[in-house]
Amino acid sequence: MIRRTLTLMAGAVLLAAALTGGGAGPAAAQNKKIVAAIPGIPPIFSVMIVYIADKQGIFKKYGIDIEIRPFDNGTAAARAVVAGDADISWSPTPPVINQISNADVPLVAVYGMPNPDWVIGTTEVGKNSEDIKGQEVGVDSVGGARSVALRSMLRVCKGMTIEDTKQVALGGGAGAAMIAGRLQYGVLHLDDIAEIEAQGKKLNILLRQKDTDPMGHYLMLVVRKDKLAANRDAIVRATAAMIESSRFINDPKNLDVVAEACMITGHSKEIAKAAVQQYIAVKFWATNDDGLPRDKLEATAALMKKIGAITADKQPVTYDTLVDTSVWKDANAMVK
Repeated sequence: MIRRTLTLMAGAVLLAAALTGGGAGPAAAQNKKIVAAIPGIPPIFSVMIVYIADKQGIFKKYGIDIEIRPFDNGTAAARAVVAGDADISWSPTPPVINQISNADVPLVAVYGMPNPDWVIGTTEVGKNSEDIKGQEVGVDSVGGARSVALRSMLRVCKGMTIEDTKQVALGGGAGAAMIAGRLQYGVLHLDDIAEIEAQGKKLNILLRQKDTDPMGHYLMLVVRKDKLAANRDAIVRATAAMIESSRFINDPKNLDVVAEACMITGHSKEIAKAAVQQYIAVKFWATNDDGLPRDKLEATAALMKKIGAITADKQPVTYDTLVDTSVWKDANAMVK
């Protein structure tokens, strides 16, 4: 009887180890709390991988209890991570590079979205890029992602700098202001364009970042280095959930479900559906790699130095300091 009891106890221990040990599967850790700082009120399309991972139960599948905290823009979201108010954030690459380069901010990127979709557009007809001079231009915040994109795109306009424009800080509301007729120029996403044109306004696109800066990089998932060291398993699991969410979004059979979830951005389902298809076409959400290509990140850092966003006495952060490639690798292995 004693031997049988010991055998049953040993079997129970082995079963528990199989269910919880080694980090071999998604359910190996349960209820690890992660606070994710997200840009946009309402949220922007890029971070739908977070909302869909939550809505589809993917975070729960990987043992993550996610708390989503929205911020006006990704720069503010990164600041929340630096301050310890959030564990991770999706934040625009150029401002993060500037923060690390100028102030040695202890952030590191673990996942990315490499392809920016920024354009400068106007609802006025017969205009060209030179007509931006002296105009009010809608951005998220001065120094934010749209502001940096504006500065970058204006480089191709001979003799023009961002100081030749009047930046109007609107968070994610530049498109809405243009629809309402309160603003004629704005730095816009693809979904902003779809919404403006759906409202019967013709948008004249003056500059596209994919043309003016083809080596530009858009967005990074960042974490504070000490938080990563202390809570690496949870960060890996949260990243795994977002990798799976990205693949869910990119699967054509999920388009209707994804479009419905994307209505949280403030768009109708029809506009959301059209926008999602456009984003997939430009490979917006990385699915088969970490979305952090060395050449693009080094080029973006060099550009930030060239346009003065990194101060004269500082050097651009190196790729090896900026990126931790091991997190995505471990997360991707977990998804597979």
